[in-house]
Amino acid sequence: MKKTKTLKSMAVMLAFALLLGGCGNGGGETTEAPAESAESTEAVSQAEGSEQGDAQPTTGEGKVIEVVAKGFQHQFWKAVYQGAQQAADQYGATMTFQGPKNETAIQEQVQMLANAINKKPDAVALAALDTKASLDLLNQAKDANIPVIGFDSGIPDAPEGLVVATAATDNEAAAAIGAEKMFEALKSKMEAAAEGQPVRIGVVSQEVNSASISGRTKGFIDKYVELSKALPNVGDKVAVVGNDKFKAGDEATAVVVIDLAVPAQVTDAEGQTQAQTLLNKQDLIGIFGSNEFGAKAIINANNALGGVVGEGKIVAVGFDSGKIQIDAIKNKTLFGSVTQDPVSIGFNAVEMAIKASNGETVEDVDTGAVWYDSTNVDSEEVKPLLYE
Repeated sequence: MKKTKTLKSMAVMLAFALLLGGCGNGGGETTEAPAESAESTEAVSQAEGSEQGDAQPTTGEGKVIEVVAKGFQHQFWKAVYQGAQQAADQYGATMTFQGPKNETAIQEQVQMLANAINKKPDAVALAALDTKASLDLLNQAKDANIPVIGFDSGIPDAPEGLVVATAATDNEAAAAIGAEKMFEALKSKMEAAAEGQPVRIGVVSQEVNSASISGRTKGFIDKYVELSKALPNVGDKVAVVGNDKFKAGDEATAVVVIDLAVPAQVTDAEGQTQAQTLLNKQDLIGIFGSNEFGAKAIINANNALGGVVGEGKIVAVGFDSGKIQIDAIKNKTLFGSVTQDPVSIGFNAVEMAIKASNGETVEDVDTGAVWYDSTNVDSEEVKPLLYE
């Protein structure tokens, strides 16, 4: 930029000096300043072009971006797709979006990733179900100079250099919001809990392998344990049961028990069964669903049991969105929920993929999370983040 201004200034000064010299010849005759040399004109042109180029908007014209998600079974992924397509349309790129039948179909996703890389696209965006299963393909993409962008849960623990950047929610922090809200609603019952009369908090988690859902499960449990231990009547008498990955403490002596249920298969029927088992426990006072699937399972189980969840009953908190969950919040069956911004996740993933394919520097983007309940579900702040 300095070089441009210097060249421009020299050209102007030279012209001005020559003009003054011409005026000094007398007779009021003026002498035109000679044209700048081709060399100097070219130098100024190149400098100006460089300066303008710095401000040129990103373009995706002719770019092909392959997006491999975790699935299509939830409305969440359809919203992510919408955002991805918006970015592709805005930048003029071609985008292909695909995902396996469900979030346990690791090998199916790996094959989709292999097919995507073999097409030699300009960039790939991936929400990995299993990082280890994708490592060979990620190395293949790197060797082929195909930048890889992580999104949603990203590509956790991938070796340095294989993933350029990630567009994702901090899932642990997001789920902690749900734990805090539930704890506030149940604080009087938590304070009244005593040894021999424990209280139980249920968690319905779709699975415990993917980073996003596992992170939410951990974030909720960790925050609820932290808040519970701060109560004088609880202290260290907290136990986590139901799944070996998160198991902690001694249920026999616990004042607060966090009970994690994970279905053997990702089906509505199995999810409902797991949620119903928790809701049938007499000491259960709260229940959390770690994603749309988990929240839906709780709502379906509640309907089957005739309504044990709601105001003055068991406090239920969800995550993500979907029509069933939104309706349950509006009628106050669910106390509230935590939403990501799925459209933003998809948009940022494709936008960063396009920029990376152009050689531009991109950095991780935290797409955030927001609490919503019956008081703000239709607000201008929340409504755009929800999908049905």
